[in-house]
Amino acid sequence: MSNERILDTLRAPHISEKSARLAEHNQYVFLVAPAATKADVRDAVEKLFDVKVEQVNLVNVKGKVKSFRFRAGNRQGKRKAYVRLADGQAIDVSAKA
Repeated sequence: MSNERILDTLRAPHISEKSARLAEHNQYVFLVAPAATKADVRDAVEKLFDVKVEQVNLVNVKGKVKSFRFRAGNRQGKRKAYVRLADGQAIDVSAKA
Protein backbone atom coordinates (compact mmCIF):
# COMPACT_ATOMS: atom_id res chain seq x y z
CA MET A 1 0.00 0.00 0.00
CA SER A 2 1.46 3.38 -1.01
CA ASN A 3 1.87 6.29 1.38
CA GLU A 4 -0.76 8.27 -0.52
CA ARG A 5 -3.31 5.47 -0.09
CA ILE A 6 -2.47 5.10 3.61
CA LEU A 7 -3.02 8.80 4.25
CA ASP A 8 -6.24 8.72 2.23
CA THR A 9 -7.59 5.73 4.19
CA LEU A 10 -6.80 7.00 7.70
CA ARG A 11 -8.13 10.54 8.04
CA ALA A 12 -7.50 11.27 11.76
CA PRO A 13 -7.60 9.69 15.20
CA HIS A 14 -10.98 10.13 16.91
CA ILE A 15 -10.33 11.66 20.34
CA SER A 16 -13.13 11.34 22.90
CA GLU A 17 -13.75 10.00 26.39
CA LYS A 18 -14.83 6.65 24.99
CA SER A 19 -11.73 6.35 22.81
CA ALA A 20 -9.52 7.20 25.79
CA ARG A 21 -11.13 4.38 27.81
CA LEU A 22 -10.71 1.98 24.88
CA ALA A 23 -7.02 2.89 24.56
CA GLU A 24 -6.49 1.38 28.01
CA HIS A 25 -7.62 -1.95 26.54
CA ASN A 26 -5.39 -1.75 23.45
CA GLN A 27 -8.15 -0.50 21.15
CA TYR A 28 -7.93 2.72 19.12
CA VAL A 29 -10.47 4.73 17.09
CA PHE A 30 -9.78 6.41 13.75
CA LEU A 31 -11.87 8.40 11.28
CA VAL A 32 -11.49 6.69 7.91
CA ALA A 33 -12.50 7.24 4.31
CA PRO A 34 -16.10 6.31 3.44
CA ALA A 35 -14.92 3.73 0.89
CA ALA A 36 -12.32 2.12 3.20
CA THR A 37 -12.61 -1.60 3.92
CA LYS A 38 -11.41 -3.55 6.95
CA ALA A 39 -8.43 -4.83 4.97
CA ASP A 40 -7.51 -1.28 3.91
CA VAL A 41 -7.64 -0.03 7.50
CA ARG A 42 -5.63 -3.01 8.78
CA ASP A 43 -2.88 -2.47 6.18
CA ALA A 44 -2.77 1.30 6.76
CA VAL A 45 -2.46 1.02 10.56
CA GLU A 46 0.14 -1.75 10.38
CA LYS A 47 2.33 0.13 7.90
CA LEU A 48 1.94 3.60 9.40
CA PHE A 49 2.55 2.67 13.06
CA ASP A 50 4.53 -0.62 12.71
CA VAL A 51 2.15 -2.63 14.91
CA LYS A 52 0.22 -5.91 14.60
CA VAL A 53 -3.56 -5.48 14.23
CA GLU A 54 -5.80 -8.23 15.62
CA GLN A 55 -9.26 -6.94 14.73
CA VAL A 56 -10.97 -4.08 12.88
CA ASN A 57 -14.60 -2.99 13.25
CA LEU A 58 -16.13 -0.28 11.04
CA VAL A 59 -19.05 1.94 12.06
CA ASN A 60 -21.03 4.38 9.90
CA VAL A 61 -22.26 7.35 11.94
CA LYS A 62 -25.14 9.33 10.45
CA GLY A 63 -24.99 13.12 10.58
CA LYS A 64 -27.36 14.95 12.89
CA VAL A 65 -30.34 16.93 11.61
CA LYS A 66 -29.87 20.56 12.58
CA SER A 67 -31.76 23.74 11.74
CA PHE A 68 -30.27 27.09 10.78
CA ARG A 69 -32.47 30.13 10.22
CA PHE A 70 -35.59 27.97 10.11
CA ARG A 71 -34.15 25.64 7.48
CA ALA A 72 -33.48 22.01 8.19
CA GLY A 73 -30.12 20.60 7.19
CA ASN A 74 -27.93 17.59 7.84
CA ARG A 75 -24.43 17.47 9.19
CA GLN A 76 -22.03 15.27 7.31
CA GLY A 77 -21.81 11.66 8.44
CA LYS A 78 -18.53 9.90 9.19
CA ARG A 79 -17.03 6.43 9.25
CA LYS A 80 -15.08 5.24 12.28
CA ALA A 81 -12.75 2.27 12.61
CA TYR A 82 -12.19 0.54 15.94
CA VAL A 83 -8.77 -1.13 15.74
CA ARG A 84 -7.65 -3.73 18.31
CA LEU A 85 -3.90 -4.29 18.54
CA ALA A 86 -2.02 -7.39 19.64
CA ASP A 87 -0.91 -7.60 23.28
CA GLY A 88 2.15 -5.50 24.06
CA GLN A 89 1.56 -3.11 21.13
CA ALA A 90 0.66 0.57 21.55
CA ILE A 91 0.08 3.71 19.45
CA ASP A 92 0.56 7.31 20.62
CA VAL A 93 -2.42 9.00 18.92
CA SER A 94 -2.26 12.11 21.10
CA ALA A 95 1.18 13.19 19.89
CA LYS A 96 1.84 16.90 20.37
CA ALA A 97 2.88 18.87 17.29
